[in-house]
Amino acid sequence: MELQKVEQLVRRCQVSGISSRTIRQMIRFKYRRHYTRCLRELRKHGIRPLKSIKGERIICFNIDSRQLRRFRSLMAHPHVKYVEPDFIINAHMLPAPRPVLYPGNKAGAARRNIPLRGKPSVSGTRSSPGKSRPWVFKKLTRCPAKGKAIAAASCPDGVTWNVCRVQAPEAWSRTRGESIPVAIIDTGIANHPDLKIAGGVNTINGSSYRDDNGHGTHVAGIAAALGTRGRIPGVAPRVKLYAVKALNARGEGFISDIVEGIDWCIRKGVRIINLSMGLQGASSSALRDAVKRARSKGILVVSSAGNGGPGSGGIDEPASYPETIAVAASTRDNRIASFSSRGSGIDVTAPGAGIRSTAPGGGYQTMDGTSMACPHVSGGAALLLSQDPDLSPSQVLRRLRSSALRLSGYSSSAQGSGLLQVADALYLSRSRAKARRSSRISCRCPQPKRRGKRMRI
Repeated sequence: MELQKVEQLVRRCQVSGISSRTIRQMIRFKYRRHYTRCLRELRKHGIRPLKSIKGERIICFNIDSRQLRRFRSLMAHPHVKYVEPDFIINAHMLPAPRPVLYPGNKAGAARRNIPLRGKPSVSGTRSSPGKSRPWVFKKLTRCPAKGKAIAAASCPDGVTWNVCRVQAPEAWSRTRGESIPVAIIDTGIANHPDLKIAGGVNTINGSSYRDDNGHGTHVAGIAAALGTRGRIPGVAPRVKLYAVKALNARGEGFISDIVEGIDWCIRKGVRIINLSMGLQGASSSALRDAVKRARSKGILVVSSAGNGGPGSGGIDEPASYPETIAVAASTRDNRIASFSSRGSGIDVTAPGAGIRSTAPGGGYQTMDGTSMACPHVSGGAALLLSQDPDLSPSQVLRRLRSSALRLSGYSSSAQGSGLLQVADALYLSRSRAKARRSSRISCRCPQPKRRGKRMRI
């Protein structure tokens, strides 16, 4: 079958509009030359695909579902690697949030490019935005009953408990992540006085990468908030922060948009990609190939394990890929969060409950989820790379795992190697790191009272 036959089959199956019978399908070619020739043939006949990703040799189309069997016959073509659905990564929010509308937007502007189907989820929860003072540790926190410390050291004023819990302030005397490019592939990042965005891209429709949901801005603040003028610092305040908007105002996105975002990061020379999202009930070869390609280029990909809890039956893609760092979520009293997914493949744990971070509009909000745990590790990895830029992704992971603090009462399927300890990973004190690795936390402090409602996404 020649490439002209591919073009003829696409012409019969593809549709230009969107209806109840429309589904998105991706073709990946084995070789670049066949991908290029196919695009050229399609252009000759006036066919414009939804998306073409040169680095991955992927072309995406809207297909009439009644023609799906015929379209999928392309899998037998000698130049086609695979044909698969353009799955949706979906933020399951209870209750559903209202999209963030900016001045000048039309009422329906935030609803453009909303996917039609799918179940997969973005991991995280949110509460109402606000500007109240964040929770901070000023002194060592102790359990009233047993008197055992659960914080490694006193926390500086204005630094949130979670940033201190992973030892970020102890590492700042040596590095704050200077000049390490970190990309947040998410709902975008909003303008905020506590965030400095170096650049970005919108892979949904090519417009602004500004956040119209809030999830991406929150994640970005955990990893990289500046902490200037009394504001809240993130784990690595001086990284080069990039916004890749691949999820829409409802927290939904197509796999092709995520893959295009990863391809953009590779071309941009990003060192760390944060993926606070998960694909449930499906498996994507396109996403796996994109993550593998990023890893082969020396990019560290960090992903949240998921919010399925103890009965999840495993962790979500892409966290389940061996090429990613999979992150579980812990609470303020060093328990594994009840919502954190369990399963083989978890690498480390980081705080993910009651996390205060940046929100659209210049304020802050509190959110829960493995989505919030993930950027702690992205920021921690940036600190390591800033100290030693020649570290490979495997070496970074090895340091993070070997320095993690084991949480008592939980198996590796819940916590991986344990709680992230950035300063120990930097070898600020080799003897202390060894002593901390051998210790186990058994304290179960009562949870502090919290105000306001949260919803999980």
